[in-house]
Amino acid sequence: MSPSRARLLETLRGQPEPTTLAALGAATGLHANTLREHLEPLERQGLVVRHRAAPNGRGRPAWLYEATPHDEEPGGSEYAGLAATLASAIHRSSRSPREDSIAAGAEWGHELARTRPAEPGRGTARDEVVALLDEIGFAPQADDTTSAVRLTRCPLLEAAHKHPDVVCGVHLGLVRGALEEYGADPEGTDLIPFAEPGACRLELPRITEDAR
Repeated sequence: MSPSRARLLETLRGQPEPTTLAALGAATGLHANTLREHLEPLERQGLVVRHRAAPNGRGRPAWLYEATPHDEEPGGSEYAGLAATLASAIHRSSRSPREDSIAAGAEWGHELARTRPAEPGRGTARDEVVALLDEIGFAPQADDTTSAVRLTRCPLLEAAHKHPDVVCGVHLGLVRGALEEYGADPEGTDLIPFAEPGACRLELPRITEDAR
């Protein structure tokens, strides 16, 4: 299997819900035709399955792709389905879906950081947040020479592609809440969804003081 095809399969295996070609393109930076060239042999090998999405308005429903079972955690797909449903409901019903999502994410970030307390001397609050994001599945790539952190994996890719204001808002709030819990000012933190092929960009200011 070529490296590109292997990375695509790994991306699909990281998604707990079926994913559209458009979302895969945003996540990988690959053209739709290139994606099809990789997906078709993966289907023939039984590593990927596809089916039509539920009809939604005019036109033919999109294809949804998912990896065949591969060491999945029980309940993962159910959790993703619930998260996608909640994201859709907030997007429809909230007057300020992004702001509400950021606020909810901040509460989550505080809670996650409390379950993973910083240890003196282990690093800055920024380091702690990057490590936390790695643990929950974002595969962050940090560069000490810049404030940007590349998030090369999204645990809810399809939902984020449909409702970035909600899903990405929650993820931004998560980072801000965790920074505060670790004793740092989240001012200047921002998240740019699908900022480049294969990654979102998290603007996470460098912090020099030790995380508390």
